[in-house]
Amino acid sequence: MSKSKKNLLRIIICLVAFAVVFSCYLALEDKLPWWGWLMAFVVVYIGIGYDVLWKAARNIVRGQVFDENFLMCVATLGAFALGIYRGASGLDAEGFEEACAVLLFYQVGEWFQSYATGKSRKSIASLMDIRPDYANVKRGGSAVKVDPSDVDIGEDVVINPGEKVPLDGVVVRGSTALDTKALTGESLPREVSEGDEVISGCINLSTQIEVRASKKFYDSTASKILDLVENASSKKSKAENFITQFAKYYTPVVVIAALLLAVVPGAITGDWSTWVYRALSFLVVSCPCALVISIPLSFFAGLGAASKHGILVKGSNYLEKFNRANTFVFDKTGTLTKGNFAVVKIMPEHDAENVLRLAAVAEQGSSHPIARSIIETYGKAVETDYTLTAVAGAGVVAARNGDVICCGNDRLMAQNGIEYVKETGRGTVVYVAQNGKFVGSLLIADEIKEESRHVVGELNGMGCKTVMLTGDNEAIAASVAEEIGLTGYKASLLPQNKVEEVDGMLAEQGKRDVLCFVGDGINDAPVIMRSDVGIAMGGVGSDAAIEASDIVLMNDDLRALPLAKRVAKKTMAVVIQNIVFSVAVKIAILILSALGIANMWIAVFGDVGVAVLAILNAVRCLKINAESSARVPKSAV
Repeated sequence: MSKSKKNLLRIIICLVAFAVVFSCYLALEDKLPWWGWLMAFVVVYIGIGYDVLWKAARNIVRGQVFDENFLMCVATLGAFALGIYRGASGLDAEGFEEACAVLLFYQVGEWFQSYATGKSRKSIASLMDIRPDYANVKRGGSAVKVDPSDVDIGEDVVINPGEKVPLDGVVVRGSTALDTKALTGESLPREVSEGDEVISGCINLSTQIEVRASKKFYDSTASKILDLVENASSKKSKAENFITQFAKYYTPVVVIAALLLAVVPGAITGDWSTWVYRALSFLVVSCPCALVISIPLSFFAGLGAASKHGILVKGSNYLEKFNRANTFVFDKTGTLTKGNFAVVKIMPEHDAENVLRLAAVAEQGSSHPIARSIIETYGKAVETDYTLTAVAGAGVVAARNGDVICCGNDRLMAQNGIEYVKETGRGTVVYVAQNGKFVGSLLIADEIKEESRHVVGELNGMGCKTVMLTGDNEAIAASVAEEIGLTGYKASLLPQNKVEEVDGMLAEQGKRDVLCFVGDGINDAPVIMRSDVGIAMGGVGSDAAIEASDIVLMNDDLRALPLAKRVAKKTMAVVIQNIVFSVAVKIAILILSALGIANMWIAVFGDVGVAVLAILNAVRCLKINAESSARVPKSAV
């Protein structure tokens, strides 16, 4: 049985015992002397609060006096002492049942905290399952099980079905399906075969494969992701730091205030029992559990919600800052676009298929990305008996038995005296002619990601500025910016120019403004680090992304950005709600307790009740509405 279930069972048993004893006390109070009821309630008290008493004593020995355990012990033991004093004085021995109730409901609050933390931790805990325990490395003709850190670059690792990929590498034998859910939140498996790159932390689902290690274990994806997750909690938000400092000074102050409340009016009026009781109620309600527990828990739940959808936030301080993000600066290639060339348009004189065929014949011997895009788009076998002649800076001429194909730019057309229809567009225009006659042209461009328009439109709708920085020329940059709907762009920039542009925007923004840069995490690392919040696309497997960025979009898709914004907004809303609600209720009940209007039962609600409500409110950070979740892509790593 888990620790949480054991605690729940203990609470239930003690709650039943308390209900029985308390019911008997109400019905048979006069049938038993006060010390008899004392012993009955002490049994319940010990059962529900022995661990609290132990923690308080241990912390006092260690010099950590003022915490919630200390407050609970002083308040409840004080209530018992007050009851004993009244009983021995011949008065009604009140306070035994309230002391038990305080600790009982305190333990209920602690259990809710543990339960809520467990739910929040599940999303992040799945990431911890990516740690490989061993690697089957091929040495001396057989597979030897070793620690992943002992595998060298270039060694072949055998990965059986059900085993984790221990290191980043390339498949050299076999094909299989990989479970990438722990890394990306993606439920569909990723198919890999010989020549494909794989990353550590994935699980082999179907057949045995061999992977040649391309990185040492400490440089592998799993190791870096684990390091990121383990260190995220150390980077606290301003709200968390404030609450920590607040609790540090708040607790001693309220203990002194309670002591003065008991001593000063008691000495003046002589009614010690009344003022001691008020002071004990004051101590119960003053416990800062609601704030100390619910605020960090809210951020923890927010981080868990983000990681559940493949968004790794390196600390709650970045989540807090991202909530205020109002300027998003994007790299173009690999971020807003796919980073690969493709034929996006064919402009034929008569037959589009023939234009594509002739271009594929001419470009078949080239390894240039533009040539490759033409051949891939055609996708059929072409005649191979043409003589191919490259014309520097112009294109290719293919000749066979008097059949001459010219494929290239406008300069090639001019050199061969061919009349052609000039085309313009976002990308590179390739003109095609056969036997001196123009047959058509192709427009080849870097493909815009299908989600870019939607995401930029959504961010614009949130009131954010969206700016693109690119090294491409003015014409291409203007076309991409217009097609996607960006609010601004800068073209023809070198990497250092991007840093200068971001520095300029940072200098012009207001104190509360936050600038985010979204890039591929490799050559954009300097500007990612310079921005308020650096966001890496495709960070899994990229050293630069892990090191430089503050947020990593592990699913390599921009649609995670609006979702991350919603998570941050919801988290901060819950944090503010918990602070305002907890402080307002506590102040009100503190005043009522000091005036004798509120008794210890109301004080219990002021402490435990408020803490439970704040904890349950914090758990809401884990809930992302279906509409938002649907926007996150279902794609492989």
